[in-house]
Amino acid sequence: MTLVTSSHTRYRVGGMDCASCAAKIDTALRRLPGVEDVAVSVTSRLLAVTHAPEADLRALERRVVGLGYTIGPFEAEPLDGRSIDGDEAQDRSDHDRADATRDPTSGPSRLRDSMIGRWAGMPKARLTIASGLALAIAFATGSIAPSWSGWAFAVAMTVGLVPIARRAIAAALAGTPFSIETLMTVAAIGALVIGAGEEAATVVFLFLVGELLEGVAAGRARAGIESLTTLLPKTALVERDGGGTAEIAADRLSLGAILLVRPGDRIAADGEIIAGEGAVDEAPVTGESIPVHKRPGDGVFAGTVNTEGVLRVRVTATADDNTIARVVRQVEEAQESKAPTERFVDRFARRYTPGVVAVAAVVMLVPPLLVGAPWHEWIYKGLALLLIGCPCALVISTPAAIASALSSGARRGLLMKGGAVLERLGSVTVAALDKTGTLTTGKPVVTDIVSFGRPETQVLSLAASLEEGSSHPLAAAVLARAAADGVPIPPFAAARAIPGRGVAGRIGGEEIFFGSVGAVTERLSPTTDQHALVERLVAEGKTVSLLTAGDAIVGSIAMRDEPRPDARSGLAALRALGVTPMMLTGDDRRTAAAIADDLGLEVRAELLPADKLAIVRDLQARGEVVAKVGDGINDAPALAAADVGIAMGGGTDVALETADAAVLHGRVGDVARLIALSRRTMAVIRQNITIALGLKAVFLVTTVAGLTGLWPAILADTGATVLVTINALRLLR
Repeated sequence: MTLVTSSHTRYRVGGMDCASCAAKIDTALRRLPGVEDVAVSVTSRLLAVTHAPEADLRALERRVVGLGYTIGPFEAEPLDGRSIDGDEAQDRSDHDRADATRDPTSGPSRLRDSMIGRWAGMPKARLTIASGLALAIAFATGSIAPSWSGWAFAVAMTVGLVPIARRAIAAALAGTPFSIETLMTVAAIGALVIGAGEEAATVVFLFLVGELLEGVAAGRARAGIESLTTLLPKTALVERDGGGTAEIAADRLSLGAILLVRPGDRIAADGEIIAGEGAVDEAPVTGESIPVHKRPGDGVFAGTVNTEGVLRVRVTATADDNTIARVVRQVEEAQESKAPTERFVDRFARRYTPGVVAVAAVVMLVPPLLVGAPWHEWIYKGLALLLIGCPCALVISTPAAIASALSSGARRGLLMKGGAVLERLGSVTVAALDKTGTLTTGKPVVTDIVSFGRPETQVLSLAASLEEGSSHPLAAAVLARAAADGVPIPPFAAARAIPGRGVAGRIGGEEIFFGSVGAVTERLSPTTDQHALVERLVAEGKTVSLLTAGDAIVGSIAMRDEPRPDARSGLAALRALGVTPMMLTGDDRRTAAAIADDLGLEVRAELLPADKLAIVRDLQARGEVVAKVGDGINDAPALAAADVGIAMGGGTDVALETADAAVLHGRVGDVARLIALSRRTMAVIRQNITIALGLKAVFLVTTVAGLTGLWPAILADTGATVLVTINALRLLR
């Protein structure tokens, strides 16, 4: 038995402006022999085809070009239906290098300017200009020689209509008979036949202008996410094993390579600082306006800028898997997933367009046949209805808003796996958040230093001396506090770690021990005050270690995994949106209660993964729409079961894969921003649908009443399309 496997081929398609373009390509390609599945993304211009190995890909490419679009390999930018090579590729490479050195804050505007510049030289723009010139010549001819005006306008109409009619025929043969090109062709030829040549030529020109505007607007929606890719430098300085550095292409960096990042350099890969410290400007990636001070052990993002000091960075992600690459890839994948509203609009549009054609036919035929109304007048009204009925504005109303929202979120580190997730987020009523690494930083910090007879600085100094060199999280907390306070760390002798108990050594002739309360109280009896202090600190959810010198307890250091800096404001933002936050954690009940009391929210503690899952199910059974927020493996079942699973930045791969959305920068406030973005997006979608259908309803009535004709009809359609696109683009800000 022979196992037949499918092949997968990806293309970059140019010229798509709205979802109806994608629908035409999808319908046409599915009818080809050997094609098993088709996925088209307008925003990323991606065409992914699953096909049998023997499928004729040349025929597939010809079909796309026949529909009026360009096609080329996914890795290249399509130009007039061909891929880039030779001098064009060199020009593009030089342009990329220039882009990499520009001011990152000018990225979107530069992209917009270059995008508009490219449009000026594209076939669609050239056709619009040619049609406009032909129309101007026709008007001039009509003024000079009125007897020739009919022919002049017929020629002007033909200049613009021939490419439109060719696309209409190709779409009809490929399975889309009721395309906008078909409606436009029928209306223009009909107007010419009844003697409205001037209007026919003008309507064709206005239609081409509308298409051009749609294309520019669609390109603007893409620019938001594409600008991220320009943040990455093309080269990086890599340390050689034998000494010195070498400059290599950033996309060839391997895991573990050591980068030398000088002040002013853009970091070429995600990594971890192993030497050096200084401020890193993360604004291009995270939006943070203030540079973040980085030390050895801290992570850095590709595309951020080292503003001071020399850093040595170990690469932790390849070019295909760094933060920016993951954001771009996930947004492109998300745009393939349609929201329920978008699917409904698509189904409605498929029935709506044939319905409009039927109504137009009734308007043309019934009044003249039944009551003897003038044929010319009612045919004219029917042709106007065909133009009014164009579904472009309606079809683009939802995907334009969703694409803008996904791109806007991605630029702020808010990732969503598709339009369905984006829509569902807006209905969340309960946010169930994990504690460690979600509401808290995930790293303990020193909260209290208490001395018993010695200065607090000496207590911290002695403890840090014993902990120096240890990688334990509690030791790291003590050393970080010592570094922050600038206390000296004296040398020690005969240091020894006692597993599960603490660490001991000789400092300045004294035997010093720093360890757990239990280990100390086994051989020493704390005073009443010392015992009361320890009880109070433990009741606050803190881990307490005691410091002894000889036979005396000389100090106490308490540590706790503290709430994130924005935890309180983030929870307040959720409440302001009408979302009830609660904590679900596997941590100790007393520790969890202390953090929850501090943040003012309900808590369920000492939970196993199955317990978290059961709580989510119970909340859903009570009618709540639950967002589960977490970062660990034990959160994965609840993340999958929740209405929306949200993974916090820095979480495990399991959490990130299971979740529906991700907050890359680990801010609690970003959970509220996700929900607010969803609600704004749904409001824009409702506005867009109202604009699209409302304008059509108004002009339907005025056309039948004889108040408006072909010009206002096409202006209404083009205007509605541009309005809904501009309204959707507001989400990019």
